Amino acid sequence: MSRLAAGVVLVTAQEPPLDPDDPLAPAGEDVGMTATAFLSVSLDPPLVLVSLREGSRMDDLLDEQPRWAVSVLTESQRHIAGRFAMKGRISDRLLFEDIPYVRGEASGAPLVGGALATLECRTEQRVAAGDHTLVIGRVLTAELPSAEGGPLMYFRGRYRQLG
Repeated sequence: MSRLAAGVVLVTAQEPPLDPDDPLAPAGEDVGMTATAFLSVSLDPPLVLVSLREGSRMDDLLDEQPRWAVSVLTESQRHIAGRFAMKGRISDRLLFEDIPYVRGEASGAPLVGGALATLECRTEQRVAAGDHTLVIGRVLTAELPSAEGGPLMYFRGRYRQLG
């Protein structure tokens, strides 16, 4: 499958507050994950799918948090993809520290500034598939914040550019 070129996205979500009944409780941490197994499923209704490694932090989070976001990364955002794909990485809070983003109105999740497109989603269905979970989300919002640059691609184990 390394011979199949894929676009690169950053999937993000915000953990629920530690105590949802206490309005003064601190908000949960932002979580992010680089994904290449992301695709459009349907236009009517608007549905997308992301494949998550079973038992990963994002898989566990999206099992309890139904709202999440996707930023379609540009070729100049390779550093963001690499940062959120690291194994044994530091806390997600530090990973977001110097990345420009806005918080999505529908999901509360970070949407990366300068991304080719951003989506906010609500989980419609989770499907166990081998060692992964396929998460199908209904698109709640879709924006095109940047028309600059081409998409970041992943092919033969490396990030690439079109052309």
